[in-house]
Amino acid sequence: MFTHTHALQYEAKPDGPDANYARRLQEVLGGQWGEMTVATQYLLQGWNCRLPGKYKDMLLAIGTEELAHVEILVTLIDRLLDHQPLKPDSADHSKESAAAYGQSNPQHAIVNGGGAYFRDSMGLPWSGGYVTASGNLMADFHYNATAEMMGRLQVSRLYNMTDDKGVKDTLRFLIARDHYHQMQWLAAAEELKADGLDNIPVPAAFPLDEEPPEFAYAFLDASDGPDAANGRWANGPALDGTDNQLTARPIAANADAPILPPGDPRLYGTPPVPMQGILQKAKDALK
Repeated sequence: MFTHTHALQYEAKPDGPDANYARRLQEVLGGQWGEMTVATQYLLQGWNCRLPGKYKDMLLAIGTEELAHVEILVTLIDRLLDHQPLKPDSADHSKESAAAYGQSNPQHAIVNGGGAYFRDSMGLPWSGGYVTASGNLMADFHYNATAEMMGRLQVSRLYNMTDDKGVKDTLRFLIARDHYHQMQWLAAAEELKADGLDNIPVPAAFPLDEEPPEFAYAFLDASDGPDAANGRWANGPALDGTDNQLTARPIAANADAPILPPGDPRLYGTPPVPMQGILQKAKDALK
């Protein structure tokens, strides 16, 4: 069940309209790493969660907060689109004026009547395919941390693309919340370990003795860069809680080159021998 409060979680008042910047903001509303993605992702993970208690409750709480961020961005974009010019300024024939008009998103006016929509800055539709809900909390929490990192990265870039103080104030709030949410997901992943619910590797319940150890704990160096194996990922104790040591060695082939049998002739692939040869073999077989 949901309820809605008309008051915004944080103010979204630009100092003035800016249709071009409204287009840029669409990226963090309806892009792959935008607020629509994280809101629906966290809610779906929470609704699907079969583990009642703090993790499920936390997912639903943050997913609902992210819906509030969707509302903030929609409001901000709507206000930036106030007095959106519907045609070039007839009194200003400069190249700058024409370029400024051309950089706005015509769909803001044509499709949405001066409003935001769930698309990115290039007008591509938001997709549910951006949403990940694997059913494994450890995997999801790490992916959620990535989503917050990407979101904060993009909002920080947008922060440097405007001088509007009102817009910057709203973006500072979103940047701060993304900062907290990064820490939240990393802390939640650590708590899963402490609670004995999951660990690295994901899924921790898969029996490790089913894995060939020479591949489970080896960095296979496939680069001619001299420092590819010069890091914690290739040296020291394994990070999965076992007594194994991480090692490095050059990548090598462990199987013969594959040779596929001829395909089904009804699929009309290229035959392994010239067609005339096939016909001749068929004739010889009939003799």
